[in-house]
Parts: sequence; structure tokens; C-alpha cells
Amino acid sequence: MRAVFGIDVSKTSSEVAILVNGEKVHGYTILNDTIGFNRLLGDLKTVHNPEIIFEATGVYSRRLQAFLEEYSYAYTRLNPLEAKKQLDSLRVRKTDKIDAEKLAKSQLVHNRKPTYVQEEVYQHLRDLSRFYQNMTEDLVRTKNRLHKVLQVTFPELENLLSTPTGEQYWNLVMAFPCKEFVLSLSQSNLCEIIRQSTSKRISEKRIAYLTDKLIKLAKQSFCAVKKTSPMLEEVRYYAQELLRLSERRQVVLNDMVALAQPLPEYDILRSIPGIAE
Repeated sequence: MRAVFGIDVSKTSSEVAILVNGEKVHGYTILNDTIGFNRLLGDLKTVHNPEIIFEATGVYSRRLQAFLEEYSYAYTRLNPLEAKKQLDSLRVRKTDKIDAEKLAKSQLVHNRKPTYVQEEVYQHLRDLSRFYQNMTEDLVRTKNRLHKVLQVTFPELENLLSTPTGEQYWNLVMAFPCKEFVLSLSQSNLCEIIRQSTSKRISEKRIAYLTDKLIKLAKQSFCAVKKTSPMLEEVRYYAQELLRLSERRQVVLNDMVALAQPLPEYDILRSIPGIAE
């Protein structure tokens, strides 16, 4: 007896179609939760070596996949393009929906092998990589927002350091969102703020140079808003957010390196010129 379970996964529920020797014997809809998955589990236990097939739907199919792995059931996971291509031959019309029964019937035709399940560490690395990419995108967006609002309050500050980015720059932006915060302080106070703006070692010569340059830029600047403007808090908010995102992203990167180092692929990839940790 050949039993095939076709599962069409959506956001909150999944459609299940069970085919035995090519004939549909049961079909129902479950919620993507413990109750729904336990109902599916009950049917899976009634047959020997069930073939389970579903289309990968990103985060929505992730829970089903984890459930099947927890109970040691092999499954075939199709990527959307592969599913569309293989199921086109089973549709009466090109606009027909790819549903659970069609997924199950396609397995009878294509006899796909179960999807290879990697070690958990690789899934962790994929999750961390996605998280890292999302934070990188957040950093870019926040940098652009800071740049725009700084054009109103203190655009000259972007010329203080070689590049308007990084820990020291963002700390200085928080300290000096407009020129009045520079001109109201003594030179010694400005020197101390610059000294504390970076966790790296900084020479007294460099501090003096940056202090003089900061004063010069402040005297040159014309602020379009008053010192009481809420835009100054907006400047500080973006700078603080950039510091937070940058620090958190580095933690994620360190976690990825720690997970990847014991893997056999790590040294192979590191041996390729231009590939860094």
C-alpha cells in the first residue's frame, strides 16, 4: 500500500489530502498548531512509510517541517518554482490552484526522494544570516534618515571624521546634534567629549585636531531650527539606534563565526582568497 500525504501550507492553516494507491481517501484542513499537527500525526501513524509532500512557503511551512522532524518523518519539500513547473502538467487550466491533492498526485508521477535534512547547526546559521541581513538593511535605512535630518540641523558635522559612520561619529552626533551644543562648551569640555566618544585609543594630538575642526565647522554652520526643536531629538534617536544596531549585528556575526568554526566547510571557505570570517 502506497500512502501519500499532500499538504498545502498557508499562513494559519494547512489543507491535507491523503491518497492511498492513487485514490483520495481523505481530505481536511488543520490549523498550524499543536492540535492540528496532532490530528495529522494520528493519520500518519495509521500507515507504513507515508510519503509526505508540501511546498515551501517560507516561515509558514517552517512549523510543519519542524513537527515532522521531531517525530522522525521523512518529507519532500518543494520550492515554489519547482512545484509550479512539475504541477503544470496536472492542471486543466494554467490558473488552477496548486492544492494538496495535486501535490499528492504529482508525487505518484515524479516519485521524488525525501528532502535531505541537514544538521541543526546549519539551520541556526541560516537564521543568523537572515537576522544579520535584516539588521544590515535597518542600518542602511537609519543612516539615510540620520543624513536627511542632519542636513537641517548640522550638516557640516558629517565632515568631521573621514567617513560619517561608526561608533565615534554616532557618539559625537548624539553629543552635538546642532552647532549650539559645540559653541556653548569650553575647549577642554569638547576635548573630553571627543576623548570619550570612542572605545579605541586616541592620541592627544588627534583630540586637539578634532576639537579645533569641530569648532570651525560649528562656526561655519547655519542651523535651520532652534535648539528647542524636536528635530534634535530625532537626530539623537537615529544616532543611538545606529549604535545599538551596529553592536547587535556584531554579536550576531560573532555567533555565526563561533557556530561555523567547527564545521568542515569553514577552513575550505577561509582558504579561498578574498573570503573573510
